[in-house]
Amino acid sequence: MVDIEELEKILASEPTYRLCQAKQALFQDLVTDWQQAIALPAALRAELTKACPLAISHQLSTSADGQTTKCLITLDDGEQIEAVLMRHDDRRTVCVSQQVGCALGCRFCLTGQMGFRRNLSVSEIVAQVLLFARREKVTNIVFMGMGEPLLNYDNVLAAIRILNDPDGFNMGARRISISTVGIVPGIRRLAEENLQVNLAVSLHAPNDKLRSELLPVNGKYPLAAVLRAVDDYIKKTNRRVMVEYLLLAGINDSASCAQELATLLSGRLCFVNLISYNVTAAQFKPSPPEKVRQFKKTLEGRGLTVTQRYRFGRNIKAACGQLGVGT
Repeated sequence: MVDIEELEKILASEPTYRLCQAKQALFQDLVTDWQQAIALPAALRAELTKACPLAISHQLSTSADGQTTKCLITLDDGEQIEAVLMRHDDRRTVCVSQQVGCALGCRFCLTGQMGFRRNLSVSEIVAQVLLFARREKVTNIVFMGMGEPLLNYDNVLAAIRILNDPDGFNMGARRISISTVGIVPGIRRLAEENLQVNLAVSLHAPNDKLRSELLPVNGKYPLAAVLRAVDDYIKKTNRRVMVEYLLLAGINDSASCAQELATLLSGRLCFVNLISYNVTAAQFKPSPPEKVRQFKKTLEGRGLTVTQRYRFGRNIKAACGQLGVGT
């Protein structure tokens, strides 16, 4: 596994430009072996090969339509995570994981059924992008994989800065998105970062009673607190927020839920992204297409901008909510 901290430690005693050369080789030339980094002296290449290997242990599976590739990555301690590459038109988006498992226990999410094992390091986060970038050009990155990004805040932000760094991966901040279930302190910290990443907030219900049934974290961060943090984020960044809403048949897809959600979001600089449920638990079913259309029509009739998430990789269990190693 690529160890960025070890790389920087080794190069600390070298001339400054050596680190720039190493980053160029790693993030832009996308070498898979330090011997390919010919700008570095042979002795240094040998040291890096021994102390900072570039191999990433993984297994790939690709959907029948070729649009989605899921990667099972085995970490140095034996833990495993999944990351996904989604191909759509000219975009190549990597869905990145940030934790092994998740502590939040959202009832519709397979990762939540794993429980929490540990946070990923900065290097383990960045490695997921590198792995796919070595195969084809990556245009976008979304922190929507396993775990809650804002509960691994420091490592996620450090990884984003490496991915955004012109001397690193050089990915534009506006091509990077962070999705949270509404970790209020994290949203408030992110507002102060002066970093133009995109923020997505998962509501999935228009009131506290229903949201608490689906997302236990609502007991700690109820809707009012989440939306106050979102309002402050918008005020400080002037950036539009994506509100994610997973539609579950007979649970949160009624006309009254649509009206309630529209009232909740009215006047806010946001748009709604409707997500079709991908089966992970027997007690839930996806909303029928007609219900989805009506829900969308209701929101749009109330002046909200609404999109529908394209469904990637269901047949290889790579779609939203389906990532779950060992389940």
